[in-house]
Amino acid sequence: TVGELKTYGDTGIGTFQSVNGEMITLDGNVYRALWDGSVELVSDDETVPFSNVTFFEADVKKENVNAASIEELKKILTEIAEENGRNQFFMAKVTGLMPSMNVRSELPQEKPYKKLNDALKTDQREFSYSDIKGTVVALYCPDYMDGLNTPGWHLHFISDDREKGGHVMELSVKNCSIEFDVISEFAMVIPQRKSFNDKNLAEDMKKAIEEVEVKP
Repeated sequence: TVGELKTYGDTGIGTFQSVNGEMITLDGNVYRALWDGSVELVSDDETVPFSNVTFFEADVKKENVNAASIEELKKILTEIAEENGRNQFFMAKVTGLMPSMNVRSELPQEKPYKKLNDALKTDQREFSYSDIKGTVVALYCPDYMDGLNTPGWHLHFISDDREKGGHVMELSVKNCSIEFDVISEFAMVIPQRKSFNDKNLAEDMKKAIEEVEVKP
């Protein structure tokens, strides 16, 4: 549950049961960016199939960051990560003005569940904003985590007024600040339900993950 998730961290990203929106966890609050573009504060009894959170402590800070695209921002983030140990985990917060922001969320799914990349082909909804202030919560997983998580950067956004957000597809940032939490250990909680234990997890999902993570 969301209540249990909060015992593991106050900052992070994820989703909700039935892929019912994009999760942004910030300052101990868990928010849902919905398919209609709105954002809501989520109750503690909501259930969570997948999330990555940490109790955020800023180990590295960088000010006045500018980037014209998500790839440029990821390059800046990666350079900082490499300076602090590329084989560690990182949670970063990018805060300030975003001249452009393109995010997505999706309609909640129903059983029998489709693979996420197939569901997003019909059920993804995108939203674009200009000159919006907010926070990008970014998770970095090192390459050796491939198979357990998606290597590289995964970014979610929430506006300062907590009314807009989602999975970041594209953006630009202007004079933003970046805080980095260097994470040298992790705990993994594995589902115990039958549907998880019966699923074949040996399938190569790299192509499907790429379709989900990047903008065409």
